[in-house]
This record gives sequence, structure tokens and C-alpha cells, in this order.
Amino acid sequence: MKEFEILQGNKEDIEQITELYDAVNDYLESHINYPGWIKGIYPVKENAQEGIEEGTLYVLWAAGKVAGSVIVNQFQEKGYETVAWKQEAKPEEVAVIHTFLVHPDFLGRGFGKNLLEFSEEKAREQKSAVIRLDVNEKNTPAIKLYRKLGYCFAGKADLGYGEYGIPWFELYEKDLTGKA
Repeated sequence: MKEFEILQGNKEDIEQITELYDAVNDYLESHINYPGWIKGIYPVKENAQEGIEEGTLYVLWAAGKVAGSVIVNQFQEKGYETVAWKQEAKPEEVAVIHTFLVHPDFLGRGFGKNLLEFSEEKAREQKSAVIRLDVNEKNTPAIKLYRKLGYCFAGKADLGYGEYGIPWFELYEKDLTGKA
């Protein structure tokens, strides 16, 4: 029996996803806040609602609880255009990972890796040639995971979050075609 399953989020999951977001932000407030997230600012219930409405939010369930989630869509932040991406792709061939997180109670079990691998598979199903993401330049644990899983550094960009103390993001990409 599998220790977890990843399912597309639905409206019935919104409150539990919001509780996940709050639990992660509470944890970050009392530990090192690598991503720079702020409770009540990001991520919030509206992020979950939007992801569910668009059919792009996925939930990792373990032990009957929401243990993590991720949004996989084609939205590239303003600022992505300032980077010289190694993988050339039309906008419709690019998948982007957003709001990727694991509940503090489930850290260290490989669920982050599972969510990223799932995201890559979803992107391949949608005929994406490349998957991209952005990460606070100070988020060393996430950067280490991305690099371990084959994501390549593409550059740094200002994504407009300086007022929240996050002036620079590192951008990463991974080829999904097997050609690179």
C-alpha cells in the first residue's frame, strides 16, 4: 500500500489546504523562513481557490491528511522574460511550479521530491517541453532539492516582491523532452 497519494484538489479540500498554508507559515515564523512567506499574504486561501478553479492545484494526501500541495500551470511571473533560458520553448510549452509546500509534520519523508516528480509528469501529460520555477535566493533547502532533481539554474530576477523582503529570486528549469 502506498504511503501517500496525489490528487487534483477540489472545493471540498479548500479549508484543509488553507490549514496547510497556515501551518507552514506558522512553522516558518518560528524557524528559518527560507521562502520568505508571510502568513495572511502568501500563500492564502485565495491561492488555493484559484488553483482549484483552474484545475491546476494538486494535493498530496498521507495518513488521511493534506501533507503537501503544488500548483502546476503555465503562468510565468513578470520577470521571467529577463532571464536567458537555456531551454527555448513557446509559452504554451512551458509548465510552471507555484506554491509548492509540505506540511511541517511530514518533512523528511520525501514528499517534496514526490510532488516535484508528480508535477513533471503532469507537465509531460500536458505536452510541456520544459518546467520552470522561481525560488527566493535564500531558500537553500529548496534550491538543493531542485538541483538534486536535475533543475538547472537559469538566472536571477526581480519578481516584484522587494516590499516583502524578497528582492531576488533564482529561476530554474528542467527539460522534459529528454533531448537536452
